[in-house]
Amino acid sequence: MSQNLIKEKSFLFAIDIVNLYKWLISNKKEFVMSKQLLKCGTSIGANVREALNAESKNDFIHKLSIAQKECDEAIYWLDLMKATKFIDESIYNEYRPKADSLLKILKSIILTTKQNQVKIHNT
Repeated sequence: MSQNLIKEKSFLFAIDIVNLYKWLISNKKEFVMSKQLLKCGTSIGANVREALNAESKNDFIHKLSIAQKECDEAIYWLDLMKATKFIDESIYNEYRPKADSLLKILKSIILTTKQNQVKIHNT
């Protein structure tokens, strides 16, 4: 999995989240959950960027693990906003698959990096 892919996808997701946030505060007058979503949804890409500049493999894994947690939190807020009718099914179906895709990629990169560390350590 290309690290540039996760960098690009996480940045595009952040843009989507910023736009959703702007829509939520202007059209739904929702300020609490949307702010939480904004924070975690944009944090994913920031942590990916930090990981790409990591000082070690352990630092790389740690930063991506934070991005993974932030992504999972973004999914929580999307689920909650759908359940409480702040976003409808069509909006949810636009954002949730993107978050799921990011989460899957992050998990894959973390797992592969950990496996490679074990292989190097055992040789």
